Parts: sequence; structure tokens; C-alpha cells
Amino acid sequence: MKVTVGGSLKLAFRPWVEGLEHIPADGPAILASNHLSFSDSFFLPAVLDRKVTFIAKAEYFNTPGVKGRLTAAFFKGVGQLPVDRSGVRGAGEAAIKSGIEVLERGELFGIYPEGTRSPDGRLYRGKPGGLARVALATGAPVVPVAMIDTEKIQPPGKVMPKLMRPGIRIGAPLDFTRYQGMEHDRFVLRAVTDEVMYEIMKLSGQEYVDMYATAMKRQLADAAKAEKEAGKAEKEAERAAKAALAQAEKEQAAKEKAAAEQDRSDDR
Repeated sequence: MKVTVGGSLKLAFRPWVEGLEHIPADGPAILASNHLSFSDSFFLPAVLDRKVTFIAKAEYFNTPGVKGRLTAAFFKGVGQLPVDRSGVRGAGEAAIKSGIEVLERGELFGIYPEGTRSPDGRLYRGKPGGLARVALATGAPVVPVAMIDTEKIQPPGKVMPKLMRPGIRIGAPLDFTRYQGMEHDRFVLRAVTDEVMYEIMKLSGQEYVDMYATAMKRQLADAAKAEKEAGKAEKEAERAAKAALAQAEKEQAAKEKAAAEQDRSDDR
């Protein structure tokens, strides 16, 4: 996959990279990145010599048929790890366990602290569960990563990518061993997550929004639904107005016809 997918991505898109020296040559490390596009999980591993394991939804691995098997083989090949997300809490625990197992093997574990792709290119508040708990449970250094312009290459909902040059900026590793043994302290988890997000913000230059991306997506979905319903109501009101106008015109025409017939009757 490094040769085929990674080589093709580097040849076609020519991503620029800063800070490769911050990736450890061996041993465990957590790569904590902003998340702008589906392609983030491919561009970052493509520019590294080491394998990076990310979390992916289980549906990519258990879809039946030839296409499903090919998809599963592809995601396994590029270092994706299946996690069942059918239950929110269960999914979180499964992701944490998977991340710890990857790091205990001395490998690189990739994670998106925002929990989902940014809906508008801004950087959102990091979720304190996964990243911080994995870091404190393993003592692995956290390497902040900023993906640049990948949302312009493949915006949400677009299948075909646009050929342009993305960037990857990698920061110095962060050491949180001072908090080891405190992975169940919610204030410590929040402090660790916020420190990582601050470093990502400095690297990416994104505007920071102090709310979760999932909450913003709900707001946008609700606004879109309300706008759609308002548009539907407006169209229904317009149709009702046209119908009322047509009825009024019909009644007026009938009155005028009746008046004309009465005039002719009077003349006779």
C-alpha cells in the first residue's frame, strides 16, 4: 500500500510536509490531527516511512459481496482498524482499547480529537475521552499534526478529488507522563486535550470554535431542515394564494357574465 496508494498520492497531489523530524523513528507515538477530509487518513500515512493505524467504522470491513471484500482489503492495507460504532459508549471504549493495543506493539496510532470531520474548515473542541485516555494509559508521546487544504481536495459528499497540493505540518511531541495514573480524572483529560488542540491550532492556522463539531453539525442540519420546511410552507402558501386568486377571478368572471346576460335581457 505504501508503494501503490502512497506512491500514487504523492505523485498526483505532491503534498508538502513540514516537521517530519518530529515523527519518532521507532517506538509508540500518537499522531493527533485535525480532520478536514476523508482523505486525511491517506495523505498522512503516505508521507511517512512508518505505518499509521487509524480507527474506521466497522461497515467498511463487513459489507458483503465482492465490492465489500475489496473495500475491506483496501482499508486493512492502508492501516485502518475496524471499530463497531453502533453504541456511542461501546464505540468509544473499543477505540481506546484498540489504540492502546497498537501503541503497546510499538506502532503509530492516528486519532482525530474532534471526533468527526470539520463541517466548515474551522477547528473544533477536542473530545476528552479517546486521545487523553490512550495517552495517559500508555505514556506514549502525542505528536500534533495539521492537515492543510485537504477539505478543498475532497469536500464532504464529493467522490472525485480535485487535483491540488495539500500540506501537512507536524509539531514537536508533547509529553503527558506527568499525568499518568490520572486517566479517569475528567479535569486532567480536558487539560490534556485542550493542550493538544492548542498546538494543532497553531500549526494549522484555523479559527478555533469552542464547541464540538458534532454539535455544530446538528445545528447545521436543524437549520437546513428548518429552511427546507420554511421553503415548503412558502410554496404551499404561494399555491394557496394562486388558487384563491384564480377562484376570485373565476367568480368575478361569472358575475360579469351574469350582469351582461341581465343587460341583454333588459334590452329585449
